[in-house]
This record gives sequence, structure tokens and C-alpha cells, in this order.
Amino acid sequence: MQIPLVYLRICTPRDVQCGLRGYSRVGSAGLCRACPSVTLFPDLLTYRMLRYPYFCRLYKEFLSCWWESGIFNSGVWPKRIHDTAQRYNECEAREQTDQTGTQEMHRPQDRDNEAVTKLHIPVMVDEVVRCLAPQKGQIFLDMTFGSGGHTRAILQKESDITLYALDRDPTAYAIAEQLSELYPKQIRALLGQFSQAEALLMKAGVQPGTLDGVLLDPGCSSMQLDAPERGFSLRKDGPLDMRMDGGRYPDMPTAADVVNALDQQALASILRTYGEEKHAKKIASAIVQARSLYPISRTQQLASIVAGAFPPSAVFARKDLLQRSTHIATKTFQAFRIFVNNELNELYTGLKTAQKFLRPGGRLVALSFHSLEDRIVKRFLLGISMTERFNLSARQKVIQALKLGSGRENMEGASISKAPLMWELIHKKVLTPDDQEVQENPRARSAKLRAAIKL
Repeated sequence: MQIPLVYLRICTPRDVQCGLRGYSRVGSAGLCRACPSVTLFPDLLTYRMLRYPYFCRLYKEFLSCWWESGIFNSGVWPKRIHDTAQRYNECEAREQTDQTGTQEMHRPQDRDNEAVTKLHIPVMVDEVVRCLAPQKGQIFLDMTFGSGGHTRAILQKESDITLYALDRDPTAYAIAEQLSELYPKQIRALLGQFSQAEALLMKAGVQPGTLDGVLLDPGCSSMQLDAPERGFSLRKDGPLDMRMDGGRYPDMPTAADVVNALDQQALASILRTYGEEKHAKKIASAIVQARSLYPISRTQQLASIVAGAFPPSAVFARKDLLQRSTHIATKTFQAFRIFVNNELNELYTGLKTAQKFLRPGGRLVALSFHSLEDRIVKRFLLGISMTERFNLSARQKVIQALKLGSGRENMEGASISKAPLMWELIHKKVLTPDDQEVQENPRARSAKLRAAIKL
């Protein structure tokens, strides 16, 4: 059942006094019978109102009026409502005075270098090229082309290769096509998601078991973060979109659709699962309360709503790996972005596609920027089921290792044996950027690189 959208028109205090005291005065069109010019707003509906900044400036006046007239229903309105515009201004002022600045969780901003904000600087590029070890005549697949930083580095190492550049973002695809004009014999641009890579490769004439190397660099690029109209960043106001390929699929739900449509339990589950947010219930409750007043359609709206659920001292209390202040809504934005783009399922599908198309001896290099991505890559390379429990205690890990090593029977009588390995790790331990790279490119601070050879 589709919930109808109603309009709230900001009226005079006298007009407002006509409504909101029960539904006996509400007509079928949602208008107050005593004052037809006033549009009422019942509970549990999502409303299309005047643009958010206007409401922020005006609602204080109406709140005082409603309190005086005794028509304020505290059961409908949020228990803790903040002037979101003022709260965000406070956050922004603190951000400007903080020497460390506000940073995104995975891709912090480099204000001193304007080029960094406009171009995705390739992360751990030397390690990537070294692990792929391109040789003359080989065939490679860059599954996340972005702005082409890694692709250019591979071509600089060895130009006599064929490289398929895949990306789901039409903007990145356009850059790949431009680069293919400079390297017409080397680069083949492909537009699609990881789940579409197999069909695209087959259409391009690439057969399974023929690739020499595959590079995976999932997540959101700087190019996307720095475009306010894409709605990825909480630092720049824009439509709450977050779709990596929204232009290709206009019917695909946006982050605004998710925030305004799902119930509180579902929102909390998304925040907990994809953002690893320990205050998921609290944030979900704040979102549900806020959207009962106005539709959440802007990035800074969502950021200030999340900030409003916490004391001012907690808004920038969290630190990143470089001990720099991060906004309290960073994990919330990560969670909705991952959910909207189905990133984790796409990553797992991409890993399986890479395994299918790599030849024996072919190399897979995967970069990750948070624990959810790295956990999937690690388990895939080690042959561990994605449904296996994680965060086991030390005792549980020892027992599991003994069972896997001896192949003993478990309590149900089923044999627990080690799954045959499909990969040989190039490095036993995960690689991380060195201090110099992190200093030069803070966006690399949370990167982890895993590389393996297909057996």
C-alpha cells in the first residue's frame, strides 16, 4: 500500500491553532474543517514540506505557539528535537577551528592539495604493480577503474598488455573511454557492476581461465565523494542519493528512499550490520522521529539529525586511525551507502568472477578500506565460508584449528576437514601503506592489500 504524501504549508499562528487537536476536524483531503487553508499532518506519514532550511528557521516560533495554546502533542513529536541548521553550523565551526579537521571514515579530505579532491589518488600503487607483476602480452582486468590511477601505473610498468577497465559509474567509464583513445591497443572500457562482469567479459571475447591478473579496489572513490550532487559526503550538502550508478538505473532506490521508507528496526539493522554502529538503535530512533516532521532529502539534514541524537561534545569525539576527529554520522553514511549499492554482495560476486577468469598462476590483488570488505576478501582467499562465525574467542580458535588439522568428527558425527585451497598467498600478512604514503596521501590510511596466486 502506497502511503500518500501530504503537504504542510507554514501558516500564521492563528491558523495553526485551528488544527492538531485530534482528527475529528480533519477532512478527507487532509485539510482542517475549521480552516481549509491549513494542511494538517497526521502521525506516521512522510511529508513533503517547504525546503528544509526554511523549516529550521521557522519551527521554533510555532513550537512556542503550540506550547502556549496547549495543542502540542509530545507523543507525536520527537522527544529531543534540535535546531538542525544551528547544530550543523556548530559542527562546521568546530571543524574549521580543529587543526585536524573532519574526515570521512575511509577517504579523508586533503584540503592543502586541491588536486587530491578532484582526482582519486591510487592507493598503494607500487605494491599493486609489484604484486600483479605485468609482463609483455598479458591480459589484465581492473574491476574498479575509478579515475584510472592504478591502470596508468600498470601501463607505465608494461605498455604491451591488454587491460579491461570496468566500472559501474558512468563518469568513471567516460574517463576509461578517454584513456582508451590514448592507449587504443591496450585499454578496453567496460561499464557495469561486479555482478555483470562475467557477461561483459564474455561479450568482449574474454574466455574463463585466460586472465593473467585482476585488481579489485571496491568502495567509494574520491571522485564520488567530492561531488555534492552524488550525495556521498556528509561535509558537502547535496541530495541524499549515494547511488554509484544512479544515472543508469533511475528507479533504483536512493539513500533518501531508504531513510524515509524503512521502519526503525530495519534502519537499526542496516546501521549495525553495514556501519558497525554501536548506537544503531539511538540513531534509527532519531531518524524516525525527524522524518515525522519533514522528509529527509539532503546529506546535511541526515548528518545533523544524527548529531542531534548526541550531546555536542560527542559529535566529534570519535577518532580515525590518524587520531583525527571524525563526525559522529560517518558510520551512518557508510552503512546507507553500502546498503544502497549492495556493495558487499557485489564484492563477493566480483571475487568469484575473478577466480573464474584467472588462469592457473594468475594473480588477484584486492584492496579494502574497512573491516567488512577485508573480512570478505580474507575469507574468500582462505576458503572460509562466509557464514562461518567470526570474532571467536582464543579457545574457540584453538579448538577449531585442531579439528581442521586432524579431521576429527564433530559432535554430530560429521567430519570437519580443511577445504582445498584455491589460492596461494603472495604475502602471509596483509599489507598496509607505509607512514610516508599515509602522510602524503591520508586517504590511504585505512587501506589493506591482500594478494594471491590462483592454484
